[in-house]
Amino acid sequence: MSVTETDAPKALEAAEGTLAVEEVARHPLPGMAIPDQVAFSPDDRLITYLKSPERSLVRQLFVFDPQTGKENLFVSPPDGGTTEENVSLAEALRRERLRQREIGVTTYAWANRASRVLVPIKGDLYVQDGPGAPLRKLVASGGAPILDPQLSPDGAFVAFVRDAELYVVDAAGGSPRQITSGARGTGKTHGLAEYVAQEEMSRHHGYWWSPDGKWIAFAEVDETHIPIYRIVHQGKATTGVEAEEDHHYPFTGKENARVRLGVVSVSGGEPVWVDTSYGEEVYLARVHWLAGGRLAAELQNRVQTWLELVSFDRATGARTRLLREETNVWINLHDLLRPLADGGFLWASERTGYRHLYRYDHEGTLVAELTRGAWMVDDVRGVDEKGGFVYFTATAAGPLESHLYAVPLDGGEMRRITTEPGMHVVTCDRACRRFVDVHHANDRPPTVKLRSIEDGAVLATIHDEPDPRITALGLTPPEIVSFPSRDGETLYGALYRPPAHFGKGPFPTIVYVYGGPHVQLVTNGWNMTVTMRPQWLRSLGYLVFMVDNRGSARRGLAFEGAIKHRMGSIEVDDQVDGVRFLVSQGLADPTRVGVYGWSYGGYMAAMCLARAPETFKVAVSGAPVTHWDGYDTHYTERYMGMPSENMRGYEDSSVMRHVDGIRGKLMLVHGLIDENVHFRHTARLINAMIAARKPYDLLLFPDERHMPRRPPDRIYMEELIRDYFVRNL
Repeated sequence: MSVTETDAPKALEAAEGTLAVEEVARHPLPGMAIPDQVAFSPDDRLITYLKSPERSLVRQLFVFDPQTGKENLFVSPPDGGTTEENVSLAEALRRERLRQREIGVTTYAWANRASRVLVPIKGDLYVQDGPGAPLRKLVASGGAPILDPQLSPDGAFVAFVRDAELYVVDAAGGSPRQITSGARGTGKTHGLAEYVAQEEMSRHHGYWWSPDGKWIAFAEVDETHIPIYRIVHQGKATTGVEAEEDHHYPFTGKENARVRLGVVSVSGGEPVWVDTSYGEEVYLARVHWLAGGRLAAELQNRVQTWLELVSFDRATGARTRLLREETNVWINLHDLLRPLADGGFLWASERTGYRHLYRYDHEGTLVAELTRGAWMVDDVRGVDEKGGFVYFTATAAGPLESHLYAVPLDGGEMRRITTEPGMHVVTCDRACRRFVDVHHANDRPPTVKLRSIEDGAVLATIHDEPDPRITALGLTPPEIVSFPSRDGETLYGALYRPPAHFGKGPFPTIVYVYGGPHVQLVTNGWNMTVTMRPQWLRSLGYLVFMVDNRGSARRGLAFEGAIKHRMGSIEVDDQVDGVRFLVSQGLADPTRVGVYGWSYGGYMAAMCLARAPETFKVAVSGAPVTHWDGYDTHYTERYMGMPSENMRGYEDSSVMRHVDGIRGKLMLVHGLIDENVHFRHTARLINAMIAARKPYDLLLFPDERHMPRRPPDRIYMEELIRDYFVRNL
């Protein structure tokens, strides 16, 4: 049966209490058009952020003055600013890595020590010397796109990458100067992060300014030895080069990019290449500048069981080890290192099984353990060396919330600052006297307030505007539940009940799953309430349920590490246990259970249908990884090891290995130009379905990548997914 055929009654759209499909596919989500990329000016006097007054994806840069309580427009993008249509291919791929949908002004940055703001718009570079000053075009993109522009800390220069080389331009005006050479025309790049660094390491930069603005550390990336993976734009009217993309994609077990780290003067000259050789392959995971202009880096072995923080002699490139982390699970990278004025640094480690903070001196000697317990630190938000405190967010109040805490730099009792239940996303000012708190909970849309860091008292309200869509749509927060897995682990779930007129159950049930590492779906956060597909499906009479199975984030290394070398196994068991819990409560009809997910969730949806056919009858699998030998190195090998050393694990974790178990209905959804999870994954599963004579349905989007962006495509997709469940469940 083709998915374009529909037996689902179109009257569903007009039924009382149901949502319009346009609302399900629309971004931003209700209540989520809030100030973003919040920052304090260098003197802490002003607060800037990106915002859309009309609650769309088109954003402008605003400034808020706490003394007057007034908000003013800071930068409005010329000619509408950045759109999906006017970015280069390189920038479009970068937006994919960042999962960025917003347009208009999409990013900006203050200089650390100067009242100057950098605003890239439509590939051009603009600067503005504080509120009220004119917006100046500094560099036009010209033929080659400008990538990753960054202000020097003192605001005197702007660096960027163009045509594979690093450039520097005086922020007051002038012609850009090329400061690296030797990459252009060779297939190498200077100053850009390689694919796995951007996609899997959350390292989006390939160069780093020294604190004094005199030096730039940069990565040289060589991918020329990695075979090309070609993606053809099958939906284009043209053919040939204009309709093709070539990617050097590092498949698991195969060769990675070759990366080395150099340091070059801002005035140019020959770089110094630092020593990152270990006699085995390592990743350049992070790069830092410590006090005194000391360059440091985090280097990680390929299977990610150890990581070293090292420093380098800038003149010779010689390496000195500061600390080493080792584990029999895997090393999770983080961005919690903070340099201290005395040359020491703050560090985060999961050596106890939970991520906690530690203070080290300049030689890498442990000075103090700052936090401890069966909970984890989320982020470091401020360091007040003069006052002697570190400010951080953490799960100490429970794994479904995030709060701001303070702890002495020398160690001691920590103090909780935020009190309202829910999630707190915090930006501290430079003096660590105040913080901007973006607070939300299941029953509370986000508010943005300026607070005292001493006691959390509200000093000013930046954003607390009701979104009329929330009332109009009548959204109901899900119920948060917990239940034991079959072997006694506590799991958390979110329950979206149908409206009262559908009765008390049991209901046809649909499970929404992600299930992979580094993601947590179930929190006491507003994002739960505005997850729109569950809200839509519940309005149609379905019970929708989501569970964070083992392998998911913010529960500690043992909880996450349960999937090591056996993806798609214990996660499915935990999802099945979630359905059994619902059945035991009289909520789920065990004969009518479906599942859907995207990316790792698409993999999980297919695996649930294949490995637990007695539980799941229908699955919608979006952009699934169907065999881990077809995914990238850094992500896959972290969890599955090298294919040559875990062949059985790779086979057992493949959807194709379990196709014979499928008895229910399966719809596969994929974008044909997905450069992350290639359509090849779905194609290989289709071949296995054909060989096993198993029926399937297929929904393709010729012009979509991994994250569907175009509103018509999203609306069409939501309609067909809804119809698939209505028809088959």
